[in-house]
Amino acid sequence: MTRRSVTAQYPDVQPQLPPRSRGVIGLLEENCTVCMLCARECPDWCIYIDSHKETLPAVDPNARARTRNVLDRFAIDFSLCMYCGICIEVCPFDALFWSPEFEYAETDILELTHEREKLREWMWTVPAPPALDPAAEEPKEIAAARKAADKLAAAAAAAAAAAAAAPAAGSDSGTDSGTDSAAEQGDAS
Repeated sequence: MTRRSVTAQYPDVQPQLPPRSRGVIGLLEENCTVCMLCARECPDWCIYIDSHKETLPAVDPNARARTRNVLDRFAIDFSLCMYCGICIEVCPFDALFWSPEFEYAETDILELTHEREKLREWMWTVPAPPALDPAAEEPKEIAAARKAADKLAAAAAAAAAAAAAAPAAGSDSGTDSGTDSAAEQGDAS
């Protein structure tokens, strides 16, 4: 009430969007394993995926041939999408990302179904993730792994110290070296 209102001159001046704004979904095709989790979890059923299985020959003669899913079609119908982000959250291989691009209006509703080529183009507008907070607490998984690695390193250092001390203790005893030298003198005569 005490400040003057400022009109955003939108078409001429682009707005400053928040870093985690939801515009459109980009697809990183190389990471997609066609697990179908995004399509199954989508509440609007706006994700369409088609794939086929491809058999890879065995590398070793005793091994069996492997099969893998190959992505044929990945499309999102943005006329149905409610931008909830569930598909991005459930993707186990980080194939889907939010892009801040929001200017993709079309004159025909059928053109709002973006195929994988269009989703791939949106991927290049995805911003880099924010830097980690240096003052943040270390994740529990990393802390547990570091603790186990420190314990193994301490055990290895103790074993190395014990191994180094064992030969030094054997060379310090005079009885072993005295009997060896007496036996050598007896053989020489």
